[in-house]
Amino acid sequence: MKKLVREFDFSPEQLHAAECLASEIGVTVTTACVLYARGVDTPEKARRFLAPSEKNFLSPFLLKGMREAVELITRARDEEWRVAVFGDYDADGIGACAILSRALRQFGIEAYLYVPERKEGYGMSPEAIDRIFDDFLPDLVITVDCGISNRKEVEYIREQGADVIVTDHHELPDVLPDCIVINPKLGGDYPYDNLCGAGVALKLSQALIGEKANELADFAALSTVADSVPLVGENRDIVAVGLKRIEKAPRLAFSALLGKTGEVTAQTLAYFLAPRVNAAGRMGDVQAALKLFTTDDEEEIASLAVALNAYNAERQRYCDELCAQAHAQIAEEGAYGNVVMLAGDQWSAGFVGIAAARIAEEFARPTLLFGRRGGSFKGSARSIENVNIFEALKSCAQYIDEFGGHAQAAGVNVSEENFESLARALDEYIGTHYTREDFLPTIAVAGEGTEDFITVAHELAALEPCGMGNRRPLFTLSAKRVACEPLKPLSPHLGFSIGGMDLVYFGGIKDLALLRSDVEKQIVFEYNVSQFRGKEQVKGFVRCVLYDGASGEDIELDALENCLKNLAFSQHEVSFLPEEALNSLLAEKIASCDYGLAAIVYDRKNLARYPALKEVPSEIFTPSSGSLLNTVVFAPSAGCSLAGFREVVALDAPVVFPPAGHAKLYAPADAPVMGALSKVAHTREELLGVFSALRAAEGCALGYGYAESARRLDLHGYSRETVVFALAVFEELGLISTAEGYLKIYRGKKTDLANSRIYTAVRNLKEQ
Repeated sequence: MKKLVREFDFSPEQLHAAECLASEIGVTVTTACVLYARGVDTPEKARRFLAPSEKNFLSPFLLKGMREAVELITRARDEEWRVAVFGDYDADGIGACAILSRALRQFGIEAYLYVPERKEGYGMSPEAIDRIFDDFLPDLVITVDCGISNRKEVEYIREQGADVIVTDHHELPDVLPDCIVINPKLGGDYPYDNLCGAGVALKLSQALIGEKANELADFAALSTVADSVPLVGENRDIVAVGLKRIEKAPRLAFSALLGKTGEVTAQTLAYFLAPRVNAAGRMGDVQAALKLFTTDDEEEIASLAVALNAYNAERQRYCDELCAQAHAQIAEEGAYGNVVMLAGDQWSAGFVGIAAARIAEEFARPTLLFGRRGGSFKGSARSIENVNIFEALKSCAQYIDEFGGHAQAAGVNVSEENFESLARALDEYIGTHYTREDFLPTIAVAGEGTEDFITVAHELAALEPCGMGNRRPLFTLSAKRVACEPLKPLSPHLGFSIGGMDLVYFGGIKDLALLRSDVEKQIVFEYNVSQFRGKEQVKGFVRCVLYDGASGEDIELDALENCLKNLAFSQHEVSFLPEEALNSLLAEKIASCDYGLAAIVYDRKNLARYPALKEVPSEIFTPSSGSLLNTVVFAPSAGCSLAGFREVVALDAPVVFPPAGHAKLYAPADAPVMGALSKVAHTREELLGVFSALRAAEGCALGYGYAESARRLDLHGYSRETVVFALAVFEELGLISTAEGYLKIYRGKKTDLANSRIYTAVRNLKEQ
């Protein structure tokens, strides 16, 4: 369940200022409010923000250490020194190496490049330095995207007789390396401190070769997006310039990876290019990515691009397998604490971070995954927005061999003997310092959808490039029953219109029943302007559908349909308790843990009999996330799975459960019957009458499911509840089919109503 929050909430004075901004720069108030909320609060800032360009690049000589670095590199060129560049193994480090090596070549220096494999660890090491000196014997070593925390290693290089220039962007240590250092976080006259490693390399290149360095902005754009630094300030200009180059005149390395190049966005870099570059390092062949970006040989580039694509496919397969194994552990052991912490004997340290991020998002809790290495565990932690995992690890330092990172991610090494102690200590710390509200995923929206959506969509397109620190703004539309259909037969993607605006919901099939139900819901979407076959299209891309868990009147038929469909599942042993005892059990479970309990109810009126559930959040049809947070599921659908919950409690009759894994099942001994069943006619004669009416309606287009079909058929003389019941029974017996959206009758087939599990259960319940 996601919590809807406002991206901004203006005071009257702020709203007036945003309205004035809209008037001065000629945009809608909607767009002006988004800009104002993001700190773009003057016409000058707005014009610069909306027109990113290399004209906005800052002077590289404002950076501390830049003049000294240029003087030393110039001396190295003039005196024919041997120069080595030391980089990092991720997309930022690779991009930084590509930028600086190409700039140095234009400056007159052919540099030796060294990037360690991931297994060697991050940053410089004495072993890596020895390899460089054994192979090349440099007079000058320049680091990119690393080195700021390598004071001892810098000293070791200088002892070998070489000078050092450190270019980095990471946080400053207490003691800096004793050499020339360029880092935007050093302060001074440079007004922007969020450059990535490749961004710093680009600034050094600009200082060396001037505006020619701007041709290398494509590498910097990829690295900037890949390293998740904010896309504001100079980063925004770097990415915009780089994207324009990739789109209009892509160098061979980019076109080989991208294939056909059309519209290229920051999302293209983040979700297509960056994973392929990073995959080389994760698969133990970082040199393939380095060579791809530093060679201009067409045949070699083609071969290397094939290798990176293959590495990425292998990386995806390995990550999927790791996540599946993690899910299997969770299914066996449960995930009911404030942190998810797992280990696998064969899990690679290069992949546990990616998998941990997936698990953290799915279960809405900080996640630590480890690979075993002898008697110790090496792993990665990923957190959720409101929980600072670095501070949590810091509080448990007595159980940790080594850790480092930041609020949302960390690397952690722990001995086998301290593994369980660390898990308990983290659970206790997080449980003490954070509330349940901190674990609810939030989605920030800029406001409600506007009638002037075409104008707004075009204006908001100017916010590109979007990404970290400059997200695409989201908006909401309120809706009840939505007429939506898959984009094509069997497609998981949906299309529909609201208020004249076309919306597309990729992967939205999971919410089809919710969209078509009568409950009040919020549709969260982003505006999108695209070109297709030469024509411009303005659409809304749906990101999620949120339901408050309480509203909605006309869903009795949907609840009845779901109840009847779930009757087809075999049930494990159910513990029946008196209503008072069941209330006590619910209260005890809810008080002891925020996770692991699901209550299901098909008739909302019956929920009032259980005050213990009063503060438990409610969902409809199926839980909207896999977090296992205590929840009430109203009218669980046949596709609903409650596997992973420890206890599942049915509150009304018929007592029927969706698939619930290994959960303990409970129900009231005298379960109140759902009200819709009182309107169901169940005698043989009545069902024969319904069947005759259905034969007359054969070929009619049906709705999605029995409830919508009953509304459309509206058979005279029979309640809709009876039609839903009849459709479920007849289809179970093979007398009809509704599978393709049309009613089909199978004539001549003989059977007995007693062969229907659904019919037998409902008849017995009504006759009791």
